[in-house]
Amino acid sequence: MKSKVKSPASTRDEQKLKFKTIKYLFAFLIFNFSFLIFNLSVTNADDMRSSQYEMKYVNINMGSDVYNSETATLSATLGQLAAEEFSSSGYIVKAGFQYYQSIVPFTFSVSDSIIDFGEVTANVPVTSAADLTVSFGGAGQYQVTLAELGPMTKIGGADFIPDTGCDDGTCDETTSGPWILTATEGFGYNMSNEDIPATFSTCGITCFRKFPDSSALENPAVVMSSSNVTVDLASKPKDTIHQSTITYKLNVSPIQVAGTYQTIINYVATPSY
Repeated sequence: MKSKVKSPASTRDEQKLKFKTIKYLFAFLIFNFSFLIFNLSVTNADDMRSSQYEMKYVNINMGSDVYNSETATLSATLGQLAAEEFSSSGYIVKAGFQYYQSIVPFTFSVSDSIIDFGEVTANVPVTSAADLTVSFGGAGQYQVTLAELGPMTKIGGADFIPDTGCDDGTCDETTSGPWILTATEGFGYNMSNEDIPATFSTCGITCFRKFPDSSALENPAVVMSSSNVTVDLASKPKDTIHQSTITYKLNVSPIQVAGTYQTIINYVATPSY
């Protein structure tokens, strides 16, 4: 994200060995005891634990593979008790390796990776737009977040252009507000089209928000999300594309120090089931 700001003058004029054997013997007995239990059980099971989670598996899959012939392709899961989609209020479980092998991969793209506002004049807002496109593939839901790596800062200097507060000074990283006045300075963005936060619907294309600042440890903001994209496939079986438009807006005050300013906007797209 880059912009060049005119000087105030030019704006005006034109702007970390004991019992060692016992320890080893004890470990050996435990291992063999576990081995006997393992072979006596009808269905193999296992748990996975960490300091943050615990996952219980009722069986261990023997394997999976894709088999090809001249006329057909078969993907198989061996040992899986049930390969199916299970759903209830509040969750969806897709069991079996086949659900992880999607014909359409999950992809995310931004139509314009470099935004150049050109030469900016005080109190003359400039905007530039880009399309955010998600192809969700086998994912049942997804979200896209963004954050800036610090405010738009002058190259080789410490001066920066603050994020906008919108016309009434109340818009922030999660709440949007109207930004219409040419005297309101700053840097912000608007979202439109599919799967965008509801906050942008209050005032439409004139609604803007601040960018969350990762250098200040601010949490990324969700700009696109869907909790159940498979619903769309009921009416549109081939529709795996969701798209929104982000509009960046920049405006500077007459006392903004002249120079070339830039920042980086990081996008993260995450699929889930």
